[in-house]
Amino acid sequence: MEKIASTTKIKGRFRPFDTTEGRILIFGLILLLLYVIYLAASYFISPNTFQVYVGMTATHILFGRAAGMSFGYSLDFGHLIVIPINLAIEIIMVMLIYPLFVLAWRNLLVFKVLNNFMRKIEEVAEANEAKIQRYGIPGLLLFVCIPFWMTGPVIGSVIGFFLGLRPWVNMFVVLFGTMIASLGWAILLKELHEQVADISPFAPMILVLIIITIAVAGYLLEMHKLHKNNHKY
Repeated sequence: MEKIASTTKIKGRFRPFDTTEGRILIFGLILLLLYVIYLAASYFISPNTFQVYVGMTATHILFGRAAGMSFGYSLDFGHLIVIPINLAIEIIMVMLIYPLFVLAWRNLLVFKVLNNFMRKIEEVAEANEAKIQRYGIPGLLLFVCIPFWMTGPVIGSVIGFFLGLRPWVNMFVVLFGTMIASLGWAILLKELHEQVADISPFAPMILVLIIITIAVAGYLLEMHKLHKNNHKY
């Protein structure tokens, strides 16, 4: 497949924000702004809660859905806080990264500073595309439900693009799968945290560290596989 361009440019007479992906990006930026406002408001209402929100956000972005949700449950937050926060994070990530990737792929709007990041997403998506293409949309839904960042909704949305799904169909499939997965993981992780809390007050945070370790190991393994495959050709 054609690789992403390495310079910032707008090509032809088309403007990035005139495209469907551009409108998705605008929507994602609006959601991001609303989320930042929500975090800022929480700081003035309860600084301690604000710190948990920031920690949950950072953990989710860096280590994936399971780690982010587990972080919230480890600090005794319930479903009504953990599920919406983590779901919002994933929706925002998808609605920012997916359109940026597509616009970069089409050379409509490419930021050089994001080039390496976009190439990694492209490589992981291409590595998984053939497996998902065999099963179509159900395969994409299953892929999105896997908990870690490199195999979740962000990569899933890029694979949906490679499969030729229309942008809003792609968004619906990916975000619907994300909601299902979030509810499933919420039930599992909440129950798990309640059980380990009976063993030791430190056990819930240890569980978070274990999940983070698994996420990092999975990411490093995926990068190692891609590196080996790239050196074969």
